[in-house]
Amino acid sequence: MSKVLLVGQAPGDKEPKLGRPFAWTAGKTLFRWFEEHCGLDEAAFRASIYMAAVCRCFPGKKPTGGDRVPDTDEIQNCANWLHREVALLEPELVVPVGKLAISQFLLFERLDAVVGKSFAVEFAGHRTEVIPLPHPSGASPWPRIEPGRTLVRQAMKKIARHPALRAAKAEVRA
Repeated sequence: MSKVLLVGQAPGDKEPKLGRPFAWTAGKTLFRWFEEHCGLDEAAFRASIYMAAVCRCFPGKKPTGGDRVPDTDEIQNCANWLHREVALLEPELVVPVGKLAISQFLLFERLDAVVGKSFAVEFAGHRTEVIPLPHPSGASPWPRIEPGRTLVRQAMKKIARHPALRAAKAEVRA
């Protein structure tokens, strides 16, 4: 069982149809980061890392286009899922992806205050290390411009060196 938990915001409209998380554009970027920095291609990542989401259902589109961010009630309705997963899995490393996922574990105002750093937190009665990543969707240029680009690299280096990720990689190769 993986000791690495990646937490996203919510499924997009493609994920239910394709039957897997991060199945579209954001996933391509996310898996590229893990392949380039951690040596895990998409297949190895999916085989070794447990993926969850703050909300379990696609929240719908914004009137202006793009996926709508889940509201407070939707987050609260799904909160037990994430709490129970953490309690069951007891991850050594949690990688929250995007502002909504990061905010479930850390109080912060700006991405540059948390991306590229690691934090010891208690969540659902479990102590774990959290290394946040920005959302990899094309909607935000933050990961592609400074300081985001450098902070993503720093975060990915920390993730790559983490003992839980190294163990997950070893299990895939075994």
